[in-house]
Amino acid sequence: MRAKLVNWLTSLLVVMLFSFFCFCISRMTQTRNQLINCRNHILEFKESFLRLKNKTERNSQELTEVLSKLNYDIRRRKHVSINLVGKNVNTLDKNEIVSNTFEDLKFFFPHLRKVGRIYPDVIIGKEKADVSFALGISTVKRQTHSYLKQTLTSLITRMTPSEEKDSVVIVSIADSNEDYLKSVVDMITQKFKKQVKSGSLEVISIPAFFYPDMLRANQSTEDSQKLERWQTKQILDFCFLMLYAQPKAMYYLQLEDDIIAKKMYFTKITDFVRSITSNNWFYVEFSVLGFIGKLFKSEDLTEFIRFFLMFYKDKPIDLLLLDLLQVKMCHTGETPDKCAERNKQIRIRYKPSLFQHVGTQSSYLGTERYLKVRF
Repeated sequence: MRAKLVNWLTSLLVVMLFSFFCFCISRMTQTRNQLINCRNHILEFKESFLRLKNKTERNSQELTEVLSKLNYDIRRRKHVSINLVGKNVNTLDKNEIVSNTFEDLKFFFPHLRKVGRIYPDVIIGKEKADVSFALGISTVKRQTHSYLKQTLTSLITRMTPSEEKDSVVIVSIADSNEDYLKSVVDMITQKFKKQVKSGSLEVISIPAFFYPDMLRANQSTEDSQKLERWQTKQILDFCFLMLYAQPKAMYYLQLEDDIIAKKMYFTKITDFVRSITSNNWFYVEFSVLGFIGKLFKSEDLTEFIRFFLMFYKDKPIDLLLLDLLQVKMCHTGETPDKCAERNKQIRIRYKPSLFQHVGTQSSYLGTERYLKVRF
């Protein structure tokens, strides 16, 4: 009896040990599988990280090459005079000199390489140059309402006589509608006779052949494509206007045709620019809305224009401006906070805004905008 009990206890012990051994083997197998899965995830993450790193380095290298080319061209152009202002294209002979800055367009637009002379039509202008500020306004026909007269009245009446003498306001008609062109010219010659006579107010028109085929073809019915075409044309409109204004003034201020200016805006701009101690600033923002109220040094405009023309199909112009800022100032591997801190030294903001957007009927057909900033 005693021997049977011992055998039974021994068998029980063996069964328990065997069960425990099986349990341990099972747990070890599960743990091993988990470790293998974890290792595979780590390897996948490492491969993804390496691919992203390589892609980032390639993009950084491409952008660096673009910037290097821009800087080289800027240095080269410093040895060439940019103070040649073209005369009215209606009276220009082919052998007469016009501003060479427009020749850059042939690099970006092959269809212009067969054109002998590239220059906008000067409708109203007395070749005023050697002033401190050029104010550029690009205008197109809106469906129901024009804000241009209100904008020009605000800008001109809020200048002192000496400020008006030291500036030129340039209205660029970027619309092929002949009726709209005539209405703008008639309005300006009737309402701003003094400024037209003194040469402080000019009107130019952008010929339709300036634009690439994609903007002169039949309009698409897709809203997304319409918006893309509108944004693309707007960039080109601004670039053409900048090219025309560049030789005329020390600084260029970008405005739009549906804004009003704060009282003494011009005095505030002049005083603020003179108060900037460093000459390394990139641009000054006198409005936070889009591309309105951005002030540039005219000598830097070539760099901006070429960058905009390289990527005019990709983004709106205000976003391209931020991209150029990042290319110039942000280094590979640098934290965004550090880059943003350094950007503050070259991207200067004036507060409060000196310009208010008043237009609700957008130049983009069939849309309304309600953009407001507090003066």
